[in-house]
Amino acid sequence: MTKDKAHNEKFQKLLIGKTISRCSYMTAEEAKDFGWYKRPLIIEFSDGSMLIPQMDDEGNNGGAAIYEDVPGKDNYEIIYTIQ
Repeated sequence: MTKDKAHNEKFQKLLIGKTISRCSYMTAEEAKDFGWYKRPLIIEFSDGSMLIPQMDDEGNNGGAAIYEDVPGKDNYEIIYTIQ
């Protein structure tokens, strides 16, 4: 099994079937607790789990994400961080 396929299967198990219950920017206090100065959008799921974009694998800061409505049609939005 290739490395990308193994990672894909792992994350599919975590994310497929989840229901988004709330989206909100990380609070200033939460960012401070993480040691971050950027505040990303947090996507919360109905089971209490959440998705938090990070700058890098080491969690050095909050990061942006891209939302693409129809792939390849230049119809996208950047979900940016705030300070």
